[in-house]
Amino acid sequence: MSSHPSSAGRATPGASRTALTERLRSARLYLCTDGRRNRGDLPAFLDAVLGAGVDIVQLREKGLEARDELALLEVFRDACDRHGALLAVNDRADVAYAARPDILHLGQDDLPVTVARDILGPDILIGRSTHEAGEASAAAAEDGVDYYCCGPVWPTPTKPGRPAPGPGLLKHAADLPATRPWFAIGGIDLARLDEVISYGARRVVVVRAITDADDPAAAAAEFAARLAAAQPP
Repeated sequence: MSSHPSSAGRATPGASRTALTERLRSARLYLCTDGRRNRGDLPAFLDAVLGAGVDIVQLREKGLEARDELALLEVFRDACDRHGALLAVNDRADVAYAARPDILHLGQDDLPVTVARDILGPDILIGRSTHEAGEASAAAAEDGVDYYCCGPVWPTPTKPGRPAPGPGLLKHAADLPATRPWFAIGGIDLARLDEVISYGARRVVVVRAITDADDPAAAAAEFAARLAAAQPP
């Protein structure tokens, strides 16, 4: 690991925005995980799930100091490079500026997309969280947005107090012009995956269904296989 935190998470050498966009469009399984510091198995965990079919991985751990986040992102970057996966930073454009991931994901209360784009330049992809139909419609058309997430479909402890808009938001997104990829998020596990697919989603964001699984690689492989088998909406 580099001793200089700002070297964490460099973008894949030679990866153009066009290439990243193509990889994003082919992505189906997006994993959010903390740094697994309580388990001490982060490198092995990342190799297992990325090798099993996770396309995008995001470090999501609230309250991290920037130095600690950048150090963890070095581990994530190395694993993503080994497996050809995309690396996402959550919320913080300053950390993304230092780490140079493939993606910065922004919530509705984070920096405006235009400001984040000014900070990061044109090459890093930007995603948006949406929680209602109007936000999804806006994200589907907003300049500078590369993908968006819709949810939570079901209440989740990952977002305590966040009302769950439910399946209706997925149906709305599925009916929007297919200008950019979108992902269903919130309480999605293997038991609910077929229902999510039935609402028109073909991409999902998963947290506990993989991070807390007895066999995270097997869970990731099952998600990936079932999403790959789903017919276009």
